[in-house]
Order: sequence, then structure tokens, then C-alpha cells
Amino acid sequence: MRIVTGTYKGRHFDIPRSFKARPTTDFAKENIFNVLQGYIDFEDTSALDLFAGTGSISLELLSRGCSSVVSVELDRDHARFIQQCIDKLSTNSNSDALLNHTLIRGDVFKFLKTCKKQFDFIFADPPYALPTLAQIPDKALPLLKEGGVFVFEHGKQNDFSSHPRFVEHRSYGSVNFSIFKR
Repeated sequence: MRIVTGTYKGRHFDIPRSFKARPTTDFAKENIFNVLQGYIDFEDTSALDLFAGTGSISLELLSRGCSSVVSVELDRDHARFIQQCIDKLSTNSNSDALLNHTLIRGDVFKFLKTCKKQFDFIFADPPYALPTLAQIPDKALPLLKEGGVFVFEHGKQNDFSSHPRFVEHRSYGSVNFSIFKR
């Protein structure tokens, strides 16, 4: 897994083979972030990464200058890996990554119910087979600030184009993104 651009551009992190998470491919990540440049300036943006998995998106957001990034991940080993990556960035580059990042080890749906903060940008990459996947946009969008952007990664069998906040769909191989705006 590598960071595509920004302060930490080119940094690589080796994902343990035992991980169940599938990180967003570098190709798909690079392309969706290129699209997002037309929607949002990440500099000084507050961001939320739901189903953070390996932390690939969280690391990319920190590298692009987000003022705060909250990562929510249920799996203990994945959460530990994310924290190790943040620690490496903070130690090796003398940066504020550690200060700008909050890791919440917990259930995304419980977090969405109890969170009182709103964000400029939200990214969600749930397991594609999650039975409640179709509910995620409606549960995440209330946490989005006015004018904010929500990116939802999902399988090709899902179609969110009829959602009132939907603005665009992008597909990169087997990776699909639906973009919503508030």
C-alpha cells in the first residue's frame, strides 16, 4: 500500500498477509482523488474514514493536508496496523500526523448513531457483502457539513443514482465509487 500524493507521497506500508481487508487499489485511489479535486480542497478539511481497514484512505487524507482525520475500524488487528502507520509517519517525518488523527476502534453503525460532529469529507469502504450496505449513505450523510462530499466505495451490483444527494458514479475495474454532496 502506498500514499499517492501530498506530504507523505511515495511512502509504502506492507500489509500483513493475514488481513481480511482489501485496500482500495492504488489505481482506483489515485483516480478517485483526481476526481475529488473538482469537488473539495483537502487542505484544512475535517475528514471521516468509515470501515478504515488498512488505513490507506486515512493516510492519503493526512498526506493531502486534512486538519483532522477520524478513522473508524472494528477489527483489532487492522486498528493496530493503522496506528502503527500513523506512528511511523509521525516519527519518521517529524509531522503532526499523530496530532491530526483519531482512531476509533468500534462498530461504524454505533459510531454513526452517536457521533455529534460533522465533517467536510466522508469516505466509506464497507465489505461489499455487508447486508446493510445500502443503508450507509442515509446513515452517513447527516454527519456531512453543508457543501461536504461523501464518497462511497461499493461493488458493481449497487446503484445509488436515484438517491437525492447522489452526484456522480465512477468505476475503476471492479471498484465502484458513488459520490454524494450535501
